Amino acid sequence: MLSFQDFFTDCTGLWRSDRIYHFILKNESERSHTEFRVSALEFAKKQQILAVAAVGTLTGMTLNLTDDATRHRCPGFAIAFDTESETGEKVSMSLQALFVPDAYVTRPDNLAPAPRLPIAAQVEALPQSDLVQGFYLRDEGYSETGAIAGRFTYQPTRQTLEMTTFYSRSVAVDQMRLVAPNLRMRTIVTYQRPAADQVPTVINLMGFGVERKQPEAI
Repeated sequence: MLSFQDFFTDCTGLWRSDRIYHFILKNESERSHTEFRVSALEFAKKQQILAVAAVGTLTGMTLNLTDDATRHRCPGFAIAFDTESETGEKVSMSLQALFVPDAYVTRPDNLAPAPRLPIAAQVEALPQSDLVQGFYLRDEGYSETGAIAGRFTYQPTRQTLEMTTFYSRSVAVDQMRLVAPNLRMRTIVTYQRPAADQVPTVINLMGFGVERKQPEAI
């Protein structure tokens, strides 16, 4: 069983992913192949993302990151990837993501409630649970440009990280499960974003992938 920090350490390196996407409303599917390199997010980059979040996603909240040691407990990724679909379409992108556990965030009682999670992404945090939940911050989105934020849940007993991202027109639930040191399962479910205060229910895309870690070149 990997701790929150150890999970991110084991996810660094070069990975190759084969996925299939099902476009539910169109009754179509498409396969793709992706190669991506993941490295630990540098401390200076974490500071930049936190600075943007403090005037955006985390506006009105207090970050309890009082020293460098505490800040290092917020892990992050720097990711660069190249994807090619079965139709020959190619996409290259790089982004950075930071994960801030709720333990380091104070949310005032009078703050507006966060958007509601899809049922599939709702996890009950029981007393004495080792579940880790918090804010997921990216400097770039996948389906929309610009800084993006959402919620994450990490389940150590399943070695599974789940990220829920709220875009203006959709809500994406991306799950990454490390089933072996060099093998991950990936699932992606995208919903139409509903009216405020409503739970997303209309699914327009489901994706499934197998990701294999590659040996580093000598």
